[in-house]
Amino acid sequence: MCLIGISTQPFSAQAINLTRDNGAAVGDNQNSQTAGVDGPVLLQDVQLVQKLQRFDRERIPERVVHARGAGAHGVFTATSNLGDLTKAKVFTAGAVTPVFVRFSSVIHGNQSPETLRDPRGFATKFYTSEGNWDLVGNNFPTFFIRDAIKFPDMVHAFKPDPRTNLDNDARRFDFFSHAPESTRTLTELYSNAGVPASYREMNGNSVHAYKFINAENQTHYVKFHWKSLQGIRNLPPKDVARWQGADYNHMTRDLVTHIEKGSFPKWDLYVQVLKPEDLKNYDFDPLDATKVWPDVPFRKAGQMVLNRNPANVFQETEQVAMAPSNLVPGIEPSEDRLLQGRLFSYADTQMYRLGVNALQLPINAPKNAINNANQDGAMNSASTTTGINYQPSRLFVQEESSSARYSTLTLSGSTQQAKIQREQNFKQAGDLYRSFSRKERQDLIESFGSSLISSDDVSKHHILSFLYKADPEYGTGVTKAAKGDLSRVQSLASRLVD
Repeated sequence: MCLIGISTQPFSAQAINLTRDNGAAVGDNQNSQTAGVDGPVLLQDVQLVQKLQRFDRERIPERVVHARGAGAHGVFTATSNLGDLTKAKVFTAGAVTPVFVRFSSVIHGNQSPETLRDPRGFATKFYTSEGNWDLVGNNFPTFFIRDAIKFPDMVHAFKPDPRTNLDNDARRFDFFSHAPESTRTLTELYSNAGVPASYREMNGNSVHAYKFINAENQTHYVKFHWKSLQGIRNLPPKDVARWQGADYNHMTRDLVTHIEKGSFPKWDLYVQVLKPEDLKNYDFDPLDATKVWPDVPFRKAGQMVLNRNPANVFQETEQVAMAPSNLVPGIEPSEDRLLQGRLFSYADTQMYRLGVNALQLPINAPKNAINNANQDGAMNSASTTTGINYQPSRLFVQEESSSARYSTLTLSGSTQQAKIQREQNFKQAGDLYRSFSRKERQDLIESFGSSLISSDDVSKHHILSFLYKADPEYGTGVTKAAKGDLSRVQSLASRLVD
């Protein structure tokens, strides 16, 4: 991400009290309230809920994030039976499920060039026989932050300066200098993976851990991974400007063209699996969205083929409403703090953007029948055939499904707002750096350094210390590229604990 412009007006350094919109003081803006050390996030956290509500309503009608996207229809075929892990029928061997996939960039607007450095969204809507399941993820396996209460702040830091509407690297590094957990994902972003050559030639990841629940109500934690059968191809920095000058729609054009000519892209879906008792065996928190599971084997679940372009991009690609809260029996959210906030935020932003009846649109409507007491609202096209709009009723019986009840989670302790206990912010960033080839390392160093060079001096050296802590060669290289003080970086890094 290159610096386009910085306002000459100085930022104010004077401290002021942080408040909610009603003027009440905020006690903790860094950590969501949770039910004990390992429990889920609490709805009573007014700061979290109000912050996400306001954030979700910042743009009309363009998505605040993932605005620039391309979509395609296809099918998912389960090639393995995962019945030992989940009762979700989509994972019964031989089951064929229609899907719609929306690829996207994350930060930049709807008409932005697809060559801009950015994570890429990889969201899949499965139209299963039990309802729609949305697997909402990215091409990166990790995310920048671990708590949804920081999501609006992170996106604001990535977005253009509100005073000038120009990209400003100094703002984002000011934010990330306070978020050492971002080190691995920043490393991925400034590597060549930050500019994929095509949507076909990139992987997808759930980022979050979810729960699989089987017929015996046994729980397993899982992460999902799409592996491209086209291989992986990214653009080195020297090629980006040339590609952008030739075609700023290169990723969308590639996808549309290959599907039109019958060269259908394919991905295999894999799951990683951990038992609940395994979570305590790691020196990091496996439910932390900033972490990968490096030693957990991959189990193949099936294959997806994209074989049809949208008939109308607005009606399908733009109106599709993906949300991680769209789950089916056998798949549940984990206690991942970032996922817990997204369960609310994604559905809420789609409801705001498309209306309360967004799920009645053809691209969002499930293939199975809908039966509930939801009614009215703008753009309601449902056909009501009964006068009973409540439940329970003896006049019109709608039964609850005991098999669809959520699994139980044993909790103890007090409500809290505190960091997770096992952070390990730097080790995996170092592992990622060392996995790159010599050429890929050099591209990363140059890309990161050229972006970081314009940051304010304090933030720059904090970021550099994170990189040095991850790997001394990595930190030294970026320090040189960003014209930092290596001795100062080493001193700061010596105080960091991984």
